[in-house]
Amino acid sequence: MQQKVVLITGASSGIGRALAFAFGREGASIVICARKIDALETVSRELQQAGITNLALAADVSIESDVRTLIEQTIAHYGRLDILINNAGVSMRSLVVDTDPDVFRKVMDINYMGTVNATHHALPHILKTKGSIVGISSIAGYRGLPVRAGYSASKFAMNGFLEALRTELLHSGVHVLTACPGFTASNIRVAALDANGQPTGETMRDEENMMTAEECAQYILNAVKKRKRELILTAQGKLTVLLNKLFPSLTDRLVYNTLAKEKDSPLKGR
Repeated sequence: MQQKVVLITGASSGIGRALAFAFGREGASIVICARKIDALETVSRELQQAGITNLALAADVSIESDVRTLIEQTIAHYGRLDILINNAGVSMRSLVVDTDPDVFRKVMDINYMGTVNATHHALPHILKTKGSIVGISSIAGYRGLPVRAGYSASKFAMNGFLEALRTELLHSGVHVLTACPGFTASNIRVAALDANGQPTGETMRDEENMMTAEECAQYILNAVKKRKRELILTAQGKLTVLLNKLFPSLTDRLVYNTLAKEKDSPLKGR
């Protein structure tokens, strides 16, 4: 990663923050992006203290003009862009019947259109460097999860977009990676939106035995180095994808029963 420039969206916490350290320790110059500038500046200082060259830029990936400016500032500062990691995302947790459609729209704007916006504006520069475009997707992009329909829909859309893009760029030298962590210890569940679009403020899962964000980032770094097309993490995640292909009806029941056990799950008693 020496002399590479890596842009990471949603880098103020969780997997995004861990990716900044993972790529930075390999010698890359890092551009970190998020909506909350205070949290972003904290990460920037931590990176500097670790000897990692970085640039912190506030942007909302769901706003195309923000993303256009983000890419322009990156090129103006570093003169190139080698790797784009589309990590910015938001989850949701509520039944479809209870959820305001605006919640689905917001999740799609951030998770899917955020990826489209960043990729569109970064692509001309990554074509020059024959670099990498990475999408941090989810097992929910392979298997629809109840109580997270909007999140699943956005990740299915991301997966389809990246697959089509990879095929378009087949002879370009550009690498496209779809990375799908399983449940990872991060704040995405705490920030998950409820039926009215408000952050739930708590996680509904026991995160003690989950893969850490740092472990997840290391797997993603290695996949970029090897220019893999797909990365599915955790044994549970791999098994879910496989079972869903082979035994979809059985997987419906298994997924339902598993998520019904979550704290305050609306599936309980249905």
